[in-house]
Amino acid sequence: MDKELFQLHYGYLFDKQLINSILEIGKIREFRKDDIIIDIGQELQNIPLLINGNIKVLREDTNGHELLLYVLETGDTCAMSLTCCMAKSKSKIRAVADKDSTVLMIPVSYMVEWFHNNESWRNFILQSYQIRFNEMLETIDTLAFMKMDERLYKYLLDKVKLNASCTITITHQDISHDLHTSRVVVSRILKQLEDEHKIKIGRNKIEVLNF
Repeated sequence: MDKELFQLHYGYLFDKQLINSILEIGKIREFRKDDIIIDIGQELQNIPLLINGNIKVLREDTNGHELLLYVLETGDTCAMSLTCCMAKSKSKIRAVADKDSTVLMIPVSYMVEWFHNNESWRNFILQSYQIRFNEMLETIDTLAFMKMDERLYKYLLDKVKLNASCTITITHQDISHDLHTSRVVVSRILKQLEDEHKIKIGRNKIEVLNF
């Protein structure tokens, strides 16, 4: 395991004893872009700590349509998977690598033990719940109160922040999938945003201007 990378993103969160335990127990997994890390209905044996990359967390309706709930960044964990682990229930979300990602898997039994016995771990879990809850509220607000053109532009701005780059490598189909709308609608709105000089459209990439 790359101990320096783990220390960089998690060292300030946990006490030294817990860090040593995590480094001893955790298993590193590498995922390529679009790999499924956690699937709906899966019995969770481990919880993920994201060491590097981004992970999309999605819900699925009865017709198989997906809705993006939030995106995990380096240093995050998935509150929805934590909830399933604590309740010993099957996963209600799908976690997909948004780009090549490195994940440290922690067995559920240790997660529960540390939650009761280690203050730094307990604080990390509770803060993760709060952050993910706020992000889901933002998703609900976006769906309820924003028009599609506003949602799409916000989506692009969020991508810029996540990737620390004004150039986003993505297809219209990928955007339509994440926003739960049609590719035709996405293409029309992107052209509108380009006419407003907010973005510049290229082949499978979009540049956000004046960010």
